[in-house]
Amino acid sequence: MSKLRTLAIIDYVKQRKYCSSSDLARAFDVSPATIQRDIAEIVQQNILRKVHGGIATLEGDAEPETLAVNRHFTERINVNPEKKRLMARLAEQQIESGDILFLDSSTTALYLARQLQKSTLSHLTIVTNSVLIIQEFYLMPPQFSLISLGGTFNFQLNSFLGRTALENLRQLRIGKAFFSAVGMSKEGLFTYNENHAEFLKQIIEIADVSYLMLDSSKFNKTALFPICNPSQIQSLITDTPPPEDIALFIPSVILENSQPH
Repeated sequence: MSKLRTLAIIDYVKQRKYCSSSDLARAFDVSPATIQRDIAEIVQQNILRKVHGGIATLEGDAEPETLAVNRHFTERINVNPEKKRLMARLAEQQIESGDILFLDSSTTALYLARQLQKSTLSHLTIVTNSVLIIQEFYLMPPQFSLISLGGTFNFQLNSFLGRTALENLRQLRIGKAFFSAVGMSKEGLFTYNENHAEFLKQIIEIADVSYLMLDSSKFNKTALFPICNPSQIQSLITDTPPPEDIALFIPSVILENSQPH
């Protein structure tokens, strides 16, 4: 078993308390047989415990898969809310009426969607693969247009990914893309899901300008799948200056009360 995948699985489950075998197979893009071998090895080391249908942390009761996924996403929405509101306001300042935007399925992008609904901007086109952002714009302001990419629904990310989403994305021209990641180091941006990494690579490639919205708690954090090098994004929107070894590679950093630099 890949040591990197082992560590990523352990971290993934500890964040959620419980994951089903099918959830892990989808998240790490491996076969059911492979994930069962991974689970057996982790359980043998007494790091996590085997439960009906999946794997769980050693303490506490395991939750059903759907409840665990929903709880985890709800928790993420409520983590560092002030930082997310700040980044949403900074992101809004980069947007002009008439822009064609992409908003990803991150909780920070959801805060940006809410910020845009309060703005005076008009004639915006918003492209997204996020179910929650689609729901957020259910009562669409008349000055906005919404494009959903479709694709295969990913429960963990509350988003549409996969071949269909990528094919639909390639047919569009995106002016400004706003997205987040699990973490960032001088080596690059990272996520836990391979399909998610592939999707964000495509977004960064086709967008005229890409904005990474990342709070300081995610600096010098990595995950299993790389997305891109820091130099491939045009701007980092964050709450505090990034470490020097990261800042060296980023063309522009956008902070409160400062001009991009």
